[in-house]
Amino acid sequence: MDLNTPAKQADPDGGEHRALFDADERRTLAEAALRSITASTARARGDDFLRILVRDLALALDVTYVIAGRVIEQADGGEGIRTLAVWGGADYLPNMEYSLRHTPCQDVTDQTMCFHGCGIQADYPLDTLLVDMGAESYIGMPMIDTEGKTLGILSAIDTKEIDENKRLLALSLLSIFAARGAAELQHQDREALLELKVAQRTEALRAAQANLVEQEKMAALGALVAGVAHEVNTPIGVAVTAASGLSSYADKLIATLGGDKVSRAELAELAGRLKAAAGLVEQNLARAAELIGNFKQLAVDQASEHVTELALREYVHGVVSAHSPELRKAGIKVELLIAPDSRVRLAAGKVSQVLSNLLMNAAKHGYPQGGPGLVTIAGRVDAADPAAAWLLLDFADDGVGLAPGIRERVFEPFFTTKRGQGGSGLGMHIVYTIVHQLGGQVALDGGAAPGCRIHVRLPLPPA
Repeated sequence: MDLNTPAKQADPDGGEHRALFDADERRTLAEAALRSITASTARARGDDFLRILVRDLALALDVTYVIAGRVIEQADGGEGIRTLAVWGGADYLPNMEYSLRHTPCQDVTDQTMCFHGCGIQADYPLDTLLVDMGAESYIGMPMIDTEGKTLGILSAIDTKEIDENKRLLALSLLSIFAARGAAELQHQDREALLELKVAQRTEALRAAQANLVEQEKMAALGALVAGVAHEVNTPIGVAVTAASGLSSYADKLIATLGGDKVSRAELAELAGRLKAAAGLVEQNLARAAELIGNFKQLAVDQASEHVTELALREYVHGVVSAHSPELRKAGIKVELLIAPDSRVRLAAGKVSQVLSNLLMNAAKHGYPQGGPGLVTIAGRVDAADPAAAWLLLDFADDGVGLAPGIRERVFEPFFTTKRGQGGSGLGMHIVYTIVHQLGGQVALDGGAAPGCRIHVRLPLPPA
């Protein structure tokens, strides 16, 4: 029906008379209601918009119920409605889900305006929700997105008949706000899709970063292997040479003993040479065993998160010894300022990774032109609060230090001053990540000059 065409209603005496409101009056009412609802929903978004909308539409149309719902697929494969906002006469009602089968909402989702001025229960006898509402009349509009897909419904339901004047007002308002509601639902869908994509990309980036961190750890371990292998070659080579000398001296001893004459001086000389060669073998094999043991312990520890009690100075010395080839190559000496009797409970593998990265960072960046250099590692336990003891580690070098622009970014992943020279930018980020995983803190000393000083604070698990 054209809104400008005057509606006629049946006269109780059998005649006809014009509707309560003419076209101009109906238009004025519709415009006033439209302005009122638009003003109240202007700043609302999403579900808040829909809640305000159903309340104000119910007041404007003088109906008991207004429902805004989204079309969903149910477990049985059929379609249903999940309400987003329901006004129930005096207050909001709890949201619900219901099947579209045998309901007027099913006609609405087929993108058909549905109007029943009276007798709605008789028209849809299988819709128990209408019975529970005591519904007599129904007007529904589909919420259709810009691609022509039905996203939901907007419906007004009353416990009394809807007269012609209210019908025209309801159709006007529902058609306008169904389009606005569709825009809100489409916006929600796009936001949800965007959030999903962001979450997927974020997870992919985290996985990639974790993979790169693990690769960096393995690369550092590989460099350590190469350095230890090179370092072990020297004592083993000396031991092999000494062992060869032992064999030669033994042959001479046998030949001397088999001769006609054996002098005490000759035997003493050969015995001295044998002892010296044996000493060299023992000394260098012990050195090789120490290097291999330190490396083995470091490699095993770094693969473990087990908390164990250890002698702090001895443990840190072992980590430093495992890196001695690289440190010696860079001309760096390490001094430990840790009490010999200091014992702590730590996730040793994690702490060794922190120390390894700090040592290698100092070797690569603290002395770009090489040493000589001095690295100091100080450690003590802060047990002022018996319930929360901390291990305080200070790592300092006397190298070139950090420029202000670098200092603020030193813990950023992939930030490096050695780009293109083998630097990955992950060493200090690994330190930061591990320390925070352990519940601690790591920070640069802003006043350290010359060189660089790093403070590490780690919680100590209770015994």
